Amino acid sequence: MSKGKVVLAYSGGLDTSVILKWLLEEGYEVVAYLADIGQQEDFEAAKKKALAIGASSVYIEDLKEEFVTNYIIPSIQANAVYEGRYLQGTAVARPLIAKRHIEIAERENAEFVSHGATGKGNDQVRFELSFYALNPDIQVLAPWKMREFLDRFRGRTDMLHYAEQHGIPVTASRSKPYSEDENLLHISHEAGVLEDPNTVCAEDIYSRTTSPEKAPDTPETIAITFKDGVPLHIENLDDGTTKTEPLDMFLYLNEIGGKHGIGRLDMVENRFVGIKSRGVYETPGGTILHNALRDLEGLAMDREVLKLRNQFSLKIAELIYNGFWFSPEMDFLMTAIYKSQELIDGTVQVKLFKGVAYPVARTSTTSLYDEELSSMDIEGGYNQEDAEGFIKINAIRLKAHSGILKHTVTRKDKAA
Repeated sequence: MSKGKVVLAYSGGLDTSVILKWLLEEGYEVVAYLADIGQQEDFEAAKKKALAIGASSVYIEDLKEEFVTNYIIPSIQANAVYEGRYLQGTAVARPLIAKRHIEIAERENAEFVSHGATGKGNDQVRFELSFYALNPDIQVLAPWKMREFLDRFRGRTDMLHYAEQHGIPVTASRSKPYSEDENLLHISHEAGVLEDPNTVCAEDIYSRTTSPEKAPDTPETIAITFKDGVPLHIENLDDGTTKTEPLDMFLYLNEIGGKHGIGRLDMVENRFVGIKSRGVYETPGGTILHNALRDLEGLAMDREVLKLRNQFSLKIAELIYNGFWFSPEMDFLMTAIYKSQELIDGTVQVKLFKGVAYPVARTSTTSLYDEELSSMDIEGGYNQEDAEGFIKINAIRLKAHSGILKHTVTRKDKAA
């Protein structure tokens, strides 16, 4: 008798293939779900494999357009950079994957959802918090946190033996030196040989970006046009290439950014579960878009709004990284982010060269920049004499503090 129906987030790899078979052995009906978020994968081959193992049906969901429009761009608008460095290619994708996962479970009348994330990482948290936020009644089967699974599979070798025993074809190698996660926004490399933070990442591990040393010796300049902080148009000013659709624009930024070696990051970060981990990331398109939008904000965003937005950015980056995309605080903060992006309109020219995406020119119909007011040669309606009073007022508390310090020092000297 079946224990019920479970929708499994399936990749076609070793872990989820073993989990699929194990769930069947445990008495569940399994529906496999593959999310296409831009990874290089043979989805049809994975579908055939899942059906051969015993899945009752397989969903292949193309989420690339939604990923760019509703997740990547908002995260860049929010300046959601984790620990000041990481553009969160993995974390930004998880809520979208989880959202469609729950939708399929509801369509299939499945009581359970399952995933292959381990009990040491961030993804288990991101997936499961999203599941519960979207469907409080859903039941989660997380094999890597289930004693009966852990007793049977103590590591990769046990899983390879199990796959061989059950005739499950795998491409995994016992000697693979690292693991990867890939989508439109980035590809990450971690674990294995990279677990030693003092080991230099070998050049052959990088797959999305050219080594900056081997990148073209001639720079290229692109112009990115934004409306309310959303990219609408990209033009290569050297060869005339233009892109106007969200997915096409992002694919092009990945292509040209990778060509010029842009978007590499090697860092040790703090996981939500309390473990430090080393990750090597390649985020070419996201890096270009991030740099361009920040530059345009300098021209068109009010100073105090920018300060507040950047304060919110720290919290939003933490919420995304820790799995709270679908939370009331995230909704609240993103409402403010979208408001801050109103009238962030204009075009930024970005030079791409040897690993750097460098804004070199910008223009905006909503610019707050006054050329005459900023000029060193024209008074432009600014009375420089007014600055004297401005400085004196701001110096009042500094003088008072200095006076107290001097008084305190004098008393101490007399006492001595």
